[in-house]
Amino acid sequence: MKVSAAAVALAFALVLANFADQSHGALQEGFYKGKCNVDVEKIVSDIITPLVGQKPSITPALLRMQFHDCFVNGCDASILLDGSSSEKTAIPNRSVRGYDVIDLVKAAIEKSCPGVVSCADVIVMATRDAVAVSKGGWYSVQTGRRDGSVSLAENVNLPGPSVSVENSAAIFNSKGISTEDMVHLLGAHTVGVTHCSFIKNRLYNFNNTGRTDRTMQTELAVSLKLKCPHTSTIDNRVDLDQGGSSLAIVGEPTSEIVDNSFYKQIVIRRGVLRIDQALALNKLTKDTVNKVAISSNDDFLTKFQLAMVKLGAVEVLTGTQGEIRKSCRAINKS
Repeated sequence: MKVSAAAVALAFALVLANFADQSHGALQEGFYKGKCNVDVEKIVSDIITPLVGQKPSITPALLRMQFHDCFVNGCDASILLDGSSSEKTAIPNRSVRGYDVIDLVKAAIEKSCPGVVSCADVIVMATRDAVAVSKGGWYSVQTGRRDGSVSLAENVNLPGPSVSVENSAAIFNSKGISTEDMVHLLGAHTVGVTHCSFIKNRLYNFNNTGRTDRTMQTELAVSLKLKCPHTSTIDNRVDLDQGGSSLAIVGEPTSEIVDNSFYKQIVIRRGVLRIDQALALNKLTKDTVNKVAISSNDDFLTKFQLAMVKLGAVEVLTGTQGEIRKSCRAINKS
């Protein structure tokens, strides 16, 4: 039975209302209403919507930025601060993109409503709008975050593409995010990309065996080896959503659309990253993966959106904590 968009929206609203009651500081929907003479969320949407329409890769960039920000010191926009030893300089963050997009949105907001809207909220609102343009559905986000002043590369400790499911779950759980929500959040890989250097081990010398990772579908391995030759020094980009060899089973490639295609692929061993494939095989996560793979896309989107809201509530600064930066790249001068 096909679920209507209205039904999905209602289900999301009911669950979000319950979630909002669970006390996450001063975060709330519509936090800026009455604080500005303009609709802040409309300013964000008016910029992000056409940008993503022209350049769909902005969506995975902003999704990754939000994750990398929230998992280091909480969702405080510390990833945006410039500096010789700031979070930006940490190895996992050197490939993070989208700073120019956040700058553009922040400048537009400052012009209409100076000193009120945090950079941390800009990241969350911009990411939500990018997801919506990429057919992931629009969802309400809570705002009211404030910006942090500490940004150190040494504080960056993020799960990598070869992390075990157990270790990944432990990291997410330590942030107050359940293992089930972790699986839903990793669905963002449906629009994600990686590079050959991160998967050559799986293709040519998995665990020092001199062989391909046996959990990878043979046809996918052959395809990826063509994209990533063993001796090549060119680090080609690889979509994490590879589509399928049998379209009747996995559907058309959807690497620019937020949908549940990712799960349909990993259940037939077409995961590109080691952690992605492991989700479908590990006892902690395989039941959730299978459930999402066979459920409607609307059901996945509702769960993904709720997980994104929970991610946005990790260790936030609110009230009089932190500050509202004038520029997202630097703390305010006292």
